[in-house]
Amino acid sequence: MQTKLTLRLEEQLIERAKAHAKKRGKSVSQMVADYFALLDRDDQPETLAPITRSLHGTLGSTAVNENTYREYLEEKYL
Repeated sequence: MQTKLTLRLEEQLIERAKAHAKKRGKSVSQMVADYFALLDRDDQPETLAPITRSLHGTLGSTAVNENTYREYLEEKYL
């Protein structure tokens, strides 16, 4: 069941939110709902982009660092 929520915000912020939502093909209500849904997710950092968040943890405990990657590139291209 959906219920109405009234928010009081600065007019400029509302206009920016509407423009942002329009670019993404969503309503401001949907953006707020998406944000609120993220608040319940303790398992993934909120600051990551969706594509990054989907990849988070895929390497598990694999020890990958800059040197490991450099060695991989040297073996591949040299």
